Amino acid sequence: MAVQRAPAPPSDVRAKRSKAERARRYLSGFGVAREDSDDELGLEDHPWNWIYEETTEASDCNGRTEDLSCSDGDDELVVSTLNRQVSGRKRRAPCSERGRIVGARMGDFQCKIGDCVLLKADGTNEAWVGLICAFEDEEDDGKAANFMWFSTEKEIRNKQKKRTDFMQNELYITPSWDINPITSINGKATVMSPKKFLSKYPDGRVPRSSRDYGKIFVCRRGCNTRTATYTEEFVWEDIYEGHEEDIFALIERVQSETKATRKRRGEEGKEYEPHLEGDGYNELPSTPRKKRKLSSASTPKSRRSATTPRKLTTPTHKRIAIMKPLEFTPLGTRILSPSHISSSPFQIARARLHVSSVPATLPCREQEFATVYSHLEAAISDGSGSCIYISGTPGTGKTATVREVVSHLNDAVLNDELDDFIFVEINGMKVTDPHQSYSLLWEALKGDRVSPSHALDLLEREFGNPSPRRVPCVVLMDELDQLVTKNQSVMYNFFNWPGLSHSRLIVLAVANTMDLPERTLSNKISSRLGLTRITFPGYNHEQLMKIIQSRLEGVPGNIVDSDAVQFASRKVAAVSGDARRALDICRRAVEIAELEGQNDNDSFPPTPSKRAKDDTSRRPNGGDKMGGRVTIATIKQAINEATTSPLQQYLRSLPLSAKLCLAALVARVRRTGITESVMGDVIDEAKRIAKMADSQAVREFLLEGPLAAAVAAAATAASRNHTAAPPKAARGGNTRLPAARVQGLSAATAELTDAGVIGVAGRGERTAKVRLVISVEEVRLALKDDLDARCLGFST
Repeated sequence: MAVQRAPAPPSDVRAKRSKAERARRYLSGFGVAREDSDDELGLEDHPWNWIYEETTEASDCNGRTEDLSCSDGDDELVVSTLNRQVSGRKRRAPCSERGRIVGARMGDFQCKIGDCVLLKADGTNEAWVGLICAFEDEEDDGKAANFMWFSTEKEIRNKQKKRTDFMQNELYITPSWDINPITSINGKATVMSPKKFLSKYPDGRVPRSSRDYGKIFVCRRGCNTRTATYTEEFVWEDIYEGHEEDIFALIERVQSETKATRKRRGEEGKEYEPHLEGDGYNELPSTPRKKRKLSSASTPKSRRSATTPRKLTTPTHKRIAIMKPLEFTPLGTRILSPSHISSSPFQIARARLHVSSVPATLPCREQEFATVYSHLEAAISDGSGSCIYISGTPGTGKTATVREVVSHLNDAVLNDELDDFIFVEINGMKVTDPHQSYSLLWEALKGDRVSPSHALDLLEREFGNPSPRRVPCVVLMDELDQLVTKNQSVMYNFFNWPGLSHSRLIVLAVANTMDLPERTLSNKISSRLGLTRITFPGYNHEQLMKIIQSRLEGVPGNIVDSDAVQFASRKVAAVSGDARRALDICRRAVEIAELEGQNDNDSFPPTPSKRAKDDTSRRPNGGDKMGGRVTIATIKQAINEATTSPLQQYLRSLPLSAKLCLAALVARVRRTGITESVMGDVIDEAKRIAKMADSQAVREFLLEGPLAAAVAAAATAASRNHTAAPPKAARGGNTRLPAARVQGLSAATAELTDAGVIGVAGRGERTAKVRLVISVEEVRLALKDDLDARCLGFST
């Protein structure tokens, strides 16, 4: 009889399975492998019930303390500690008329304080091992328990201090605690010493067919995974027998023999600190408590939905794409000697005044620095998520202050004074699509580059599921207004994830407007920002002076006058208080002073146009500024350049023939009131303007130029010696200035047409029609103070 085989699954089903396996690999963390997660809890869905301790007197659970039957004072202290671990949380006292809570039961399965259990992480194929320290009856979130975690060797990130003699199923007991719902418990774990394990399993492995497969572990050391410090080797059966009183001895041993990170400053007002009563408060350690908020569900869920491993699949219309890292072609590098960079004081000053230069300290932002530092340090130390909104006008040091805070926090991590954390910066001006923020965040967390849609699914599972000892992540979202989408989904997700109990995500939102959440974002998003808002005011002139002078410290030669620094600071502070604009103005002034110093030392004779500009434009106050030194006049020139539009700068750089063409066009527009003119009329107008400019230039040349001195000297000599004759120019000879030529108008017209300043229609030299593309006012503002065009009629 032939055996009929089951048909092979279709290709789309196989594709879904491969996607699920790939997603499962992405989500796999540092837990222990766990497949048969529900064998102890049974197949039926039973509710969880508390197990109470029998007592002689108990409170009525309305807030009054209870008198429990205890054998001695130490037991009474243990009970008080376990019942009062979380102060300030909304919870009902874990007690009833029958006594305090010492365990939980679901069907035939039960666990008590002191048991080692397995906790399933939803969405992964792993489980976490924890030791139950206390039970809590949360008012809002239901039944929960406080677990002291075991860790695997994979969780120790410091490879230099990490031990290499670990066993295959070895765990380390850690001084780390967390609160999780008891519905995440799906079995008991057995922890023993290596000697007992080898006596039971001589080959060093638990058979896969055994019922205890994946549930037996070895523990011989404690470890602080943050600092990678270990305790002395111990025998598990000697230090822990599973009793409730052994928990505090175990905590004391692990905390005393491992190096802990720095405690947060300002211990007052801590809501997560345990409160002990009675004698011996300083002798017995207490379980550190952290303020946690268990994830709440909108609809009731069964236990099976939280403990049964789900089949990880992605929507059929989405493709999981593993993006390869970008590859760049290496370019040849040129190594410059220090002499090329710091050969002159001007180059040193320009380098220090550049906005990209990172100073050693940030002056005038000490208060904002301390505020941001305290909030970040508290969030990282507590292991909780938070949102901080930072606002201020551009150039007030928001991003620079945050980077400086992160740099100091990294130093604290390297000195084992603070828990490790991950930092990622997302700039809205550097991403082409706001949804790419998901990919950047996932790459910072796991090091894998995936598509934005896939990264969003992975981040939802990552932050929604419990993960003991998850490393906090600090996200700097700069230029927040550029990340706003139509449905505001990106903002909602980034501000909603820090509120989840297991995310440990800290979001720093930086924007230029104070009311961006209320003006642009919806209420459900602005409410998730919280009340932590830091405002950076604009700098005043004293602060700007201090910033500029701090960057110029150590520059040889004293090339910048203090009056010039004060003048620039007052000008910028009166407008915006932007430190970047003040630095740019001072940097441009240094460049101008350096160019003037080079011109003064130049061996080649300057051209007449350059001499004229040097004599009048760059020294408007009659040459009150020394060459090669930054004074108030240099600052004025730099401010004029900074406030001038690029179009005006282009018009000022045009040759004389192009300026004459523009003058003719402007004159035709003023005379006729029509923006479009015939080219022949423009040429005739240019000739008239050139003749008028020629005669005016001759008069100025004779009265103010160098020839005036010659005429005066000749007149004086003639009065003394009647035989001397005045020079030829004084007698009305042929000495004249060269007149403005109109033969270059065709080339000037072509240049202006290519630049988009004028438009020409037609091909005839005199019949073509020409018109101004820009406004007449733009031309007049650009050329009214120009030296070359002073006689062309722009000043009227």
